[in-house]
Amino acid sequence: MKRKLPHLFAAIAMSVVTAGAALPARAANVIDDWANIKAPPPPALQSVTVDPKTTALLVLDFTHQICNEKGKPRCVASLPAMKKLLAKARDNHVMVVFSTAGNMTPKDIWADVAPMPGEPVVNSHANKFQNTDLEKILKDKGIKTVIVTGVNANGAVLYTASEAAFLGFKVIDPIDGSSAENEYIEQYVVYNFAHAPLVSSMVTLTTSDMIKF
Repeated sequence: MKRKLPHLFAAIAMSVVTAGAALPARAANVIDDWANIKAPPPPALQSVTVDPKTTALLVLDFTHQICNEKGKPRCVASLPAMKKLLAKARDNHVMVVFSTAGNMTPKDIWADVAPMPGEPVVNSHANKFQNTDLEKILKDKGIKTVIVTGVNANGAVLYTASEAAFLGFKVIDPIDGSSAENEYIEQYVVYNFAHAPLVSSMVTLTTSDMIKF
């Protein structure tokens, strides 16, 4: 006997409801979960000893236009430590490379961390390898390791350090010399260095006073 159509439609509807009930609830996206997300444990910092002959210190975008009390006071606060690191690097004949961005010039760099005559300066956006001779400058001197300092943590530091890793350089990030507008930005950059594919295997997280030449 043929089932009456209304009964057939009811059966189909019931089967759809039953199948839907068996499906797992749709997972919330990161925005939905934002307030509930907890930061993971911090990565460990390591003491490092570098070879002055094959190491370069990158001093990125410490210009008055970018690094100032109004916009990035954390950068200004980092200058004394960076001044000491720069002095140690020079005392040990470590190559130092500086950078600027946009229409800024070396004259715009804070005096405490400004280039000396003969020290190279490149100009680019966030990735200081882009449209510059930075890779050639480093490789011509036999550099294998770069110490990356600068502002912004989520700009020049993140993208220059990551590109250095992609190019095969070992990267050292002294986190007290990697600043931004706030601590959250600095935190997620550190987390990225510690966990990003390939990059994490090339980056050592440290502080400026834990670096020995």
